[in-house]
Amino acid sequence: MKRVTGIGGIFFKAKDAPVLHAWYKRHLGIDVQEWGGTSFNWTDSDGKPTGGSTIWSIGSEQGEQFAPSNSSFMINYRVDDLLSLIKVLKEEGCNVLDKVDDSEYGKFAWVIDPEGNKVELWQPPVDQ
Repeated sequence: MKRVTGIGGIFFKAKDAPVLHAWYKRHLGIDVQEWGGTSFNWTDSDGKPTGGSTIWSIGSEQGEQFAPSNSSFMINYRVDDLLSLIKVLKEEGCNVLDKVDDSEYGKFAWVIDPEGNKVELWQPPVDQ
């Protein structure tokens, strides 16, 4: 069984998210949208779309999206078969959170790594 197939997103907290949004937009050219991030669409070596994307987002330091972790970041990893993977991770003794979200954006589950970081696992919709 394949486990992680790529990075679906990188999320981190900022003391002053609007200032950091502006810095990344001005100095690194990242097209930060009103929601606090951007989507980098995947392309091949010729610049043609390949049907995937990676989300990059900065949120408020007070946000709870990474709870129960106290970490200032969370990485979202793409997977092919989320339900099978979380079953295996539980069997291996990993700290898998008891929540699975299923939405138009795909299926999501979370595991806590040995250092207390929340890791997001994402099975994209079939067309991605």
